[in-house]
Amino acid sequence: MAHDEVHSPDNPGRRRFLTATTAVVGAVGAGIAAVPFIKSWNPSARAKLAGAPTIRAIDDIGAGEQVTVMWRGQPIFIARRTPAMVESLKAMDALVVDPASDNADQTPAFAKNEYRSIKPEILVLVGVCTHLGCAPEYLPEVKPMPFDAEWKGGYFCPCHKSKYDIAGRVYKAQPAPLALPVPPYHFQDDNTLVIGVEPTGAA
Repeated sequence: MAHDEVHSPDNPGRRRFLTATTAVVGAVGAGIAAVPFIKSWNPSARAKLAGAPTIRAIDDIGAGEQVTVMWRGQPIFIARRTPAMVESLKAMDALVVDPASDNADQTPAFAKNEYRSIKPEILVLVGVCTHLGCAPEYLPEVKPMPFDAEWKGGYFCPCHKSKYDIAGRVYKAQPAPLALPVPPYHFQDDNTLVIGVEPTGAA
């Protein structure tokens, strides 16, 4: 009865051939399996997009107006403050939690000044309440409001009534514990804002 050549121990040449073939096939298979793993080291297109800067021209934002753009899935408020708004900040120090903006997590070094901004008139904030993540309303007019008869202009969160001044600093004794954060940003030129990248040389 003839022996099967594939399994015959009497055919060492055939055995060596099968061993070599199996090793080659195994190496190719391992290489193919590694491709998705290696690709996983690179950020996805969505991840790259999420981390990309947001660029916005600001010459269409009128005095006292605000626009909202998105960066990394968060709303970013860009407001053009009037000279009167900027001047009013000095009188707010006694009313807010962190008048000197000493909390570096909320105010980066490049914006640590009385305006919390690079340019006094242009305010850039992450538009998310620091209490439970609601969206504060921009209410710049100085006039009596249902929630504050002596409202001096700023941001009001309707969810739990937290108030912020026109620099995004939170008032004392509010549900929100912290100021609205200033995101990394810089000016590409006088009319172009780049959100997501700090100014060159910023600490």
